[in-house]
Amino acid sequence: MSCADEHVQDLIQIKPSIARQLRNAKYGVYNHSTVELCHWTKKSFMDEGTCYKHRFYGIDTHRCMEFSPAGMFCENRCIYCWRPMEFYEHIEMPRDAVDEPQAIIDNLMRERFRLMSGYFGNAGTNKAKLIEAMRPTHYAISLSGEPTMYPKLPGLIRYLKSLKDTRSIFLVTNGQEPEMLYRLEEEDALPTQIYLSTNAPNKRLYYLINKPRLRDAWERWLKSLEFIASTNARTVARITLIRGYNYGLDIAREFAEILRIGNPHFIEVKSYMHVGNSINRLSADEMLSMDEVLAFTGVLEYHLDDYAIYDWSVPSRVVVLQNMKRYVDPIIH
Repeated sequence: MSCADEHVQDLIQIKPSIARQLRNAKYGVYNHSTVELCHWTKKSFMDEGTCYKHRFYGIDTHRCMEFSPAGMFCENRCIYCWRPMEFYEHIEMPRDAVDEPQAIIDNLMRERFRLMSGYFGNAGTNKAKLIEAMRPTHYAISLSGEPTMYPKLPGLIRYLKSLKDTRSIFLVTNGQEPEMLYRLEEEDALPTQIYLSTNAPNKRLYYLINKPRLRDAWERWLKSLEFIASTNARTVARITLIRGYNYGLDIAREFAEILRIGNPHFIEVKSYMHVGNSINRLSADEMLSMDEVLAFTGVLEYHLDDYAIYDWSVPSRVVVLQNMKRYVDPIIH
C-alpha cells in the first residue's frame, strides 16, 4: 500500500450509516463535507419564490450553493437546530485528516448536480434557471455542522473567490472558533458577509439554548462578537427567537446592550421554525408570528440609536435592521 493510499484511509469521513441517512434526506455527501438544495432554491427553480437573502441582499437564489466543509462537526447542540445534529460525534478536525478545498468543491459540485438532475425532467421547471444554477454565483458556507472548525477554511474561501462566476460568499458561524475568524482576516480570506448566531444576551441563556460542549463557550462567543465589530467583511448578527426562551421585552433590552459590542452592519431577527429535527426538541407553540417578530425588532430599534428597520419577509418570519452609522449598501453588486 502506498503512502498516498494510507493518507486517504486516514481522512475524516462521515460514517456510512449516517451518510446513507443524510442522502435519504436529500443531502449530498463527500467525506466530511455536505451540500443540499435548500427549500428556496427548489422553489426558485419552479418560479415559486426566492429566499429572503435575494430580497435583502440581492442574492440569486437559484445560483446559491449551500454547503459545509464540516457536515457532522459542531461544538454546540442548539435546541432550535433543524439539522441532524443528533448524528454529530466530534468537536475537532485535525488538519492532516481533512480534504483540500478544491477537492471539496469539485466533489460537492457533482453531488449538487446529482440533486438537481431530477428537475431537468420536470415540465414546471424553469430550464434557463437550471442551466444557470450549474454555475453558482453565491456560496453559503453553513448547512449542517460548524464550518469554522474546518482547519483549511481560509484556503477554501480563497479558492471560491478565484472562481470566475463567484459574486458573494456568506459564512455562518456559531462563534466558537474566534481564532479562525481572525485567521480569515490575517490570511486575506474574508468572505463577503459573516453571520454570527446571536441567540442569547447572557451566559445563562447561552448555555440553555446552545447546549455547548466547550466549557468556555460564552467567552469564545464574546471574542467572536468583538471580532465582527472591527472586521472589514460585512457582518450580520442573527437572532433566532424561541418563545419561552429568549423572547420578551426585557430580553430585547438585554440583546440591545450586547449587540452594541458587535456593532454589526445588519441584525436579522427571525422566528424559530418548527421544521426538521428540531420538532423532536421544541413544539410548534415556540414559533412566533410575524407581528411578534416585528414587535421584538421594534424594541431593539428603539434601544439601538444607530439602527433602523430595513426590510422584512413574511414567509420566513424575519426582520432585518440596518446599521445606519456603519452603513453599507445592502444589495451586493
